[in-house]
Amino acid sequence: MLLVVGLAAGLAGGLLGIGGGIILMPVLRFALDLPPAQAAGTCVMAVFFTTLGGGFKHYRLGHAPLRFLYPVIVSGAVSTLLFSILFIYFAQKGYWLDFGIGMVFLLVSSRMIFDGIRLRNKEEAGEDSLEELNDSPARKVVLGGVAGLLPGLFGIGTGAILVPGFTYLLKTPIKVAIGSALVCFAVNAAISATMKTAQGYVDLALAFPLCAGTASGAWVGAIINRRTPSAALRLLFGLAFSGVALRFIWGALEAWK
Repeated sequence: MLLVVGLAAGLAGGLLGIGGGIILMPVLRFALDLPPAQAAGTCVMAVFFTTLGGGFKHYRLGHAPLRFLYPVIVSGAVSTLLFSILFIYFAQKGYWLDFGIGMVFLLVSSRMIFDGIRLRNKEEAGEDSLEELNDSPARKVVLGGVAGLLPGLFGIGTGAILVPGFTYLLKTPIKVAIGSALVCFAVNAAISATMKTAQGYVDLALAFPLCAGTASGAWVGAIINRRTPSAALRLLFGLAFSGVALRFIWGALEAWK
């Protein structure tokens, strides 16, 4: 079961530029009933392998212009390290972890659904232009720093911030945004997974089959991404996040009561 779940998470990650936590976190939290902190640690270990499989394939496909991404990678690494240290405090308040994850998913999904519908029958302007990505070092540093919060504090992928950030803030084509998000997240996930393993929040018995699935699924997802229309990717990204977002928020409110 875990291998199949990992394959599905990796497929979503490679296709949408997310770590696969959209699938892994609900399974770990609600199907396997892991505590929020343990679920976060195990999840980020598994999604690291999504970034390896999907990120490498996207790079080979030309969707991740590495020379433009170093500011995002460096600031994201520093941010992830800092928030991973703070994770010990929030691990004692699991409902805040659930609520934060749910709010991030909900905000991002709303914007992506809107744009997916708006662009469904239109060809995106500037599909091949990377001018903005080349000329925005300050915005890239800010984007990486903000994105580091998610793997560090919540154990989920930075795709929830990086894909919209690359798309709207840096004006990159959606497929470049997805590939770049996976490559940048590889560093964040490695740091977060290492920290959470040291802190004792990774269930290795669960993580191993998940990792095997996510690495394979992400490779396939990246190949499918190449043949999928950009507007459809936005809509699929948004729909995937919205339902899970509400489940996390509802669970957090119930626990808080």
